Amino acid sequence: MPHRSTQRIGLFALTRTLAWLRICAIAGQSAAVLVCAWWMQLAIPLLPLLLGIGLLAVFSVFAAWRLTQPWPLREWEAVGHIAFDTLVLGYLLYFTGGASNPFITLLLVPIALSAAALPGRAVLTVAALAGVAYVSLLYSYVPLPLPMAADSPSRFTLHVVGMGVNFVIMALLLSFFISRLAHVLRLQQLEVQRVRERALRDEGILAIATQAAGAAHELNTPLSTMRTLLPELRREHADDETLAEDLALLESQVDRCRTILREMVAFGKAQLSQEPERLTVAVFIHGCLERFQLLRPEAEVTLPLDEDVARIVLRTPPGLRHALLNLLNNAADASAINHSNAVALHVSRDGDWLQLSVRDHGPGFDTEGELTLLGYSQKQTGLGIGLALAEATAERLNGELIASNTARGAEVCLRLPLAVIAER
Repeated sequence: MPHRSTQRIGLFALTRTLAWLRICAIAGQSAAVLVCAWWMQLAIPLLPLLLGIGLLAVFSVFAAWRLTQPWPLREWEAVGHIAFDTLVLGYLLYFTGGASNPFITLLLVPIALSAAALPGRAVLTVAALAGVAYVSLLYSYVPLPLPMAADSPSRFTLHVVGMGVNFVIMALLLSFFISRLAHVLRLQQLEVQRVRERALRDEGILAIATQAAGAAHELNTPLSTMRTLLPELRREHADDETLAEDLALLESQVDRCRTILREMVAFGKAQLSQEPERLTVAVFIHGCLERFQLLRPEAEVTLPLDEDVARIVLRTPPGLRHALLNLLNNAADASAINHSNAVALHVSRDGDWLQLSVRDHGPGFDTEGELTLLGYSQKQTGLGIGLALAEATAERLNGELIASNTARGAEVCLRLPLAVIAER
């Protein structure tokens, strides 16, 4: 799959480059024909030349329209565009001296461009087409109607000038368009690498989820046994107040574990059903904070929430709540390192994006490049899956997760497009 995606993007970049190059060719060819006909007073076949340039202009409009269409480009389409450009160039060279024209080397430009983005067989096809055009122009062409004799120095000087102009044009075209095309291809290679890293991370998350489901199933039996025995132990040791309090705390923790397991099952069912909850931002945020306060009662959370943002209705996917809870829990752990319980949650709207920013008063991030790698954690007791799960949720919703250091700690911002998560 990555190879096919890269090939499609490469074809689009090549076709777009050809479109820009075609516009430059139309302008340059029109200028050259007019200069030769009006300024140099050469009796060139003006009508056939303008007809060829006009045909290229019509095809340029068609190619620009094709780039705006949603269906993907095919390899044969790119080769067809190059073939049409080569035929038109050969047609124009036929009426202007054929292979003796200094601009004959422009036939090499399509080969150079196709070599940067097309597979070998397509490059060979383009090269063969350019070779056939060159050989044909060696034997069949309309000579340039120069007034000088064939052995005149002036004729040779004119040819050298044409070669110089052709060299400048070739240098500009190759340096600009090929460097631009190579830049696009490098960006696509980086994107392919990111996609592979995300696929590996998602495979790791899936493996953890599978193990968690099995563990949840196995833990249900011992938790049920403890839930049955703990009340009996409390009755047997009712006289020991200290032990009774400990047993009561242990019983509450067992109930909490059972609640977490039930929520895991409910979350899995909701994920399979793909039915999002329809909640306002205020209800969703306050629900998350209530759950977070149960998990971390010592945390002191501040929440500035604008009224306009609070009234936005969200189609909340199942994983968003857990992503926000992971960020809040990580912030509480970071603040605890500096003996602080402060955690700030800031909800805002930035154009068409909803931003959930979580700030802490911790030591900040040592590095920002590997924070979302599965298994990477700056806490000694961390599992290294909190930020990875949050980033996976953000990517699934076409959003992004941005981590940065602040003057008093760190900030993790979860940016989500309202077009995806908001009720229309």
